[in-house]
Amino acid sequence: MKTSINNITFKSLVVLMRTLFGVGWLLAGLTKITGKAGEISWYDQPKVFLTEYLKKALEKPNVPEFYKSFIDGVALDHLTFLNYTIPITQIIMGICLIVGFMTIPAIFICLFMQINFILSGNMNLLSLTLYTSAFLLLFFRKDALILSFDRYFKIENLYKVKKPNYVRWNEKDETLLQ
Repeated sequence: MKTSINNITFKSLVVLMRTLFGVGWLLAGLTKITGKAGEISWYDQPKVFLTEYLKKALEKPNVPEFYKSFIDGVALDHLTFLNYTIPITQIIMGICLIVGFMTIPAIFICLFMQINFILSGNMNLLSLTLYTSAFLLLFFRKDALILSFDRYFKIENLYKVKKPNYVRWNEKDETLLQ
């Protein structure tokens, strides 16, 4: 009985972590669109915040050289696209994680965005928490799919890794096993 209660508690915590992870991404996108208190919205003055952010990242000593090259050669040339895509992606991924729709791809996309954020020189407690949460959700992916649209619509079957069907030799009968 005690093992069952502990198991239910653990699974509930994993679902809560998935939901809070989604809320974090949803709020990150919404604050970029609506603007935080005292800041302008990314949509009110396109490219202003992102240009400043990326130029500051180029000056930081903890940003790897390959990422500085990426910022200088790619990101600064596509500011308009990134300005509108990043917040919308954050909102969509946040909603997907909250309701549990396409959960595993959403976690990978959030992990990709988080890695880019860390590579741009922003290493803080929230950053590390989101980064660690993504890996924990991937590690406990079966539990993360509880109370999700993935499970309800049986989409979770798309994420299952199928074991290969190897042909083996049965030494006793000298026949092939399948």
